[in-house]
Amino acid sequence: MADKIIRVLLVDDHQVVRRGLRTFLEIQEDIEVVGEASDGAEGVARAEELRPDVVLMDIKMPGTDGIEALRRLRQLDNPARILIVTSFTEQRTVVPALRAGASGYVYKDVDPDALAGAIRSVHAGHVLLQPEVAGALLAQDDAGSGTGRGSTLTEREREVLGLIADGRSNREIARALVLSEKTVKTHVSNILMKLDLADRTQAALWAVRNGAAG
Repeated sequence: MADKIIRVLLVDDHQVVRRGLRTFLEIQEDIEVVGEASDGAEGVARAEELRPDVVLMDIKMPGTDGIEALRRLRQLDNPARILIVTSFTEQRTVVPALRAGASGYVYKDVDPDALAGAIRSVHAGHVLLQPEVAGALLAQDDAGSGTGRGSTLTEREREVLGLIADGRSNREIARALVLSEKTVKTHVSNILMKLDLADRTQAALWAVRNGAAG
């Protein structure tokens, strides 16, 4: 049995998709499906009720879509990591979801083992970005965004930021820098505050754009 069970919420308006995801995920020793929702509004309510570790979120749903649901969860400071599961490959569909706070995305035809790996990865603190989508996110940033704010970072915070850009989790950063996870969390919070960023995804992109990546 795994040391840590990853609690997952499924949010998709197609019951057959939810059933397929649940069927596969329930055979994973370290993943537990704790609930389902059929649209974004219900997904937000269920996420607040169940407090899952990871939410698998569709983008296109009737009523409240996945992007609006993401924004609401971030406004509520819900700690769940959001993994977009979508059939849409266009950057204009995926990029807004990432900017709203998603930790990454996979396509609905993803290999089952790759899906389980993606869930584990975002739960560990990684950001799943394909190069072309990362480029699109950077291109959408306002010219000069964040300029000068990097000078407020301490040397240790710069080290942590570089490791965030490498996709390292807090645990991995703690090991690399010989720090406690609690101390790393404090550094991450300070980085986000000083750079006026919402989450690790934005921090990783800021690091790439401003030459702070490893």
